[in-house]
Amino acid sequence: MAWDEWEQIKADVAAKGPASMQLNQAPSEGGTSGDLKSNRKTWVRVGEGVTDLKGGVGKALTKLADGQTGLGDTTGSVSAAAQKDLYDSWKKYVSDVRGRCEALGGLLQKAGHDLSKTDEEALADLEKLQVKYEDTKPVGGQSKEK
Repeated sequence: MAWDEWEQIKADVAAKGPASMQLNQAPSEGGTSGDLKSNRKTWVRVGEGVTDLKGGVGKALTKLADGQTGLGDTTGSVSAAAQKDLYDSWKKYVSDVRGRCEALGGLLQKAGHDLSKTDEEALADLEKLQVKYEDTKPVGGQSKEK
């Protein structure tokens, strides 16, 4: 869902052609221009903010579980079985979002503390997160094969 939007945004940007600025790369003849500055505290603060999001997501997950209280046996009830399928799907999705917040926040904080990884290493870490937290397939509205 969110990854789909991100992929669409990247595709739109790529379709416009190369950007005219490259802030994260040293000049091709070697050396640095000295114009690029990064604030470690900002990276750490943003990482902490993203990590803190997992608390609110955890509360939502608890409310989601509370909403299932008393559902009981779903055998023989198509709507109850559909509700259980939907709950299971959202439980996994929301749990993954919580994990993403923690993992991405940790990467951002680490980037702030270190500022020592190359762009390629940072991108590889982010790509690992994307693979690990690949969005769940939608459950509702599709017939199940028996």
